Amino acid sequence: MRPRNVFDIAVVGAGMVGAAAALALARRGLRVALLEEREPARWDAADEVDLRVVALAPSAVDLFGQLGVWDAIRSARAAPYRRMQVWDSGSGAQIEFDAADRGEAELGWIVENRLIQHCLWNALQAEANVSLRCPARVVATEDEGEARVLRLDDDGKLSARLVVAADGAASPLRHLLDIGASGHVYDQHALVAHVQTVRAHENTAWQRFLPTGTLAFLPLADGRCSIVWSLPAEECRRLRELDADSFLRELGCAFDFRLGPVNAVSARAEFPLRLLLADRYIAPRFALIGDAAHVVHPLGGQGVNLGLRDVSALAEAVTAARDQGRDIGAETVLRRYERRRRSDNTLSAWGFDGINRVFRSEFEPLVLARGLGLRAVNAIGPLKQLFVRHAAGR
Repeated sequence: MRPRNVFDIAVVGAGMVGAAAALALARRGLRVALLEEREPARWDAADEVDLRVVALAPSAVDLFGQLGVWDAIRSARAAPYRRMQVWDSGSGAQIEFDAADRGEAELGWIVENRLIQHCLWNALQAEANVSLRCPARVVATEDEGEARVLRLDDDGKLSARLVVAADGAASPLRHLLDIGASGHVYDQHALVAHVQTVRAHENTAWQRFLPTGTLAFLPLADGRCSIVWSLPAEECRRLRELDADSFLRELGCAFDFRLGPVNAVSARAEFPLRLLLADRYIAPRFALIGDAAHVVHPLGGQGVNLGLRDVSALAEAVTAARDQGRDIGAETVLRRYERRRRSDNTLSAWGFDGINRVFRSEFEPLVLARGLGLRAVNAIGPLKQLFVRHAAGR
C-alpha cells in the first residue's frame, strides 16, 4: 500500500482549471492530491445568478463531457449562444458568426463560474483517486529527485512525482519556484452586471467596440444578459456607483440600443484587467496551468478556455508517458506540454491585447482600416470559419 502522503500528482488550487485538472488526471488512473485554501461557495438554483460568468468554447464542453460533469452543468442553468455579432462604433463595420454555418447547434455556452466549480467539486468528492486537502496552504517546496515535496502551513507535508500549480494569477507557487512573469496592468477595469432588455437576447453573444473598451452582452438562461464592460478605471467606478436609472440610460446608449431599452440591472461589480505571461511553464517536477501561467484581456472571452486547454494538453502528455512506462514528472514529458500550450497562450494574449489597442484608437486611417478588415472577414467565408475554429479550440 502506498503511503498516505505520497501521490502521483498534486494539484494546488481548486478553481475551475485546477479542479478540472485534478479530475481529468484522476479519471486517467492517477492518484491525485488536490490542495485548496478554502472550500468553494456552494451553488443553489434558488440563488441569484453569479455575476461572474464564462463563455465556454466547444473544447471546454468536450472536456467537461469527458469528465462526466457537463450534463449536470447544462441541466442546472446554462445558456447556449448560437450566434455572435460584433460591431465597431467607429467604422460601423460588423461581423456575424452563426453556428448553423458550421452545421453546429451552438457556438458555445454561457455558464456561471460558481456553477461550474460546484459541479466539479461534487465530482471530486466522489472520485476515489482524489484526496481533497482543504483547507491547506503550501508554504515551501523542494525537489527531491524522484518527487517534489510540498510543505504545508499546518507543518504537514506531502510528496508527488509532479506538482501542478493552478493557484491563480498571483500564484504563490510560481514565486516559490522563482519563475518570473511579464505583461502589464491595463488602464481598464471590467464592469459586470446582469441586465434585462426589452427585446430578447436571441441566444446571441453581442459585442461592441468602443473607444473606451469593449461592451459585451451575453445571453443568460433566465432571459437576461450578463454584461462585461471594459472601461478606464475612473469611468468604471463612476458607472458602478451611478443610480440605476442613469446607469441604464448610459448603458443603452453605449450598446446602441441593439436590444431596445435596458430596463433593469442587478448589483454591479468591477475588477481590474491585466496581461500576464509566465516566463516558463515548467520546473523540475512542476508545471503551471491556467491563470498561474497566463492572464489575458477578457474581450475574446477565452481566459478560462485557454486554461482548460492547458488541462487537456497536460493530461494527454502525462498519460502518454505513463502508458509508455516513463516518468510522468520527467522534463521531457513536461517540455511536450509547455511547447504545445505556451505558444498558443502567448499568441492569444498578445492578439487580444492588439485588438484592444486597435479598436480603442480614434486615429482616422486606423478606424478606416479596421472597418475594411471587419467587412473583409465577414465576406470571406473560409477566413471567417478560421476564426470560429480557433475560438472553438478544436
